[in-house]
Amino acid sequence: MARDPNSRLVYSTDGERVTGEAPSRARRAEAPKPAGTPSRTAPPADGWVRVQRTKAGRGGKTVTLVTGLPGSPAEIEATLKTLKQLCGAGGTIEDRDVVIQGDHRERVRTRLEAMGHRVKLAGG
Repeated sequence: MARDPNSRLVYSTDGERVTGEAPSRARRAEAPKPAGTPSRTAPPADGWVRVQRTKAGRGGKTVTLVTGLPGSPAEIEATLKTLKQLCGAGGTIEDRDVVIQGDHRERVRTRLEAMGHRVKLAGG
C-alpha cells in the first residue's frame, strides 16, 4: 500500500526511530539559547516602583510582585524583610524583584509610599 505524501505519523511504539519526528523534550532543552538574551524583559527604569498581583509561572499560587525598586541588594533585602513582616507572609527576591506570597497590593503600596517611593499598581 502506498503512503500518502500529505499524511504524517502521529504515534509510534518504535521510539524515536521514526524519520522526520520532532526532537524530544530532552533534546530541545539542551539547545543553547542565544547569548545575551534575558530570561524576561527588564522593567522600565523610569523611577516608578510597580506593584502587581500575578500567578504566572507559580503553579497557580497568587503572589504580589514588586518591580523597579532602587538601591543596593542589601537595601532590597531590608525592604523585603519589612514587607514580609507587614503582610505576615513569606517572600523572596528574584532578579531584584520582590515576591510576597498572597495578594497584598494595597498594604505594600501604602508602605512603599511611606518609605518615599513613587508607586504604581500595575496589571489587573
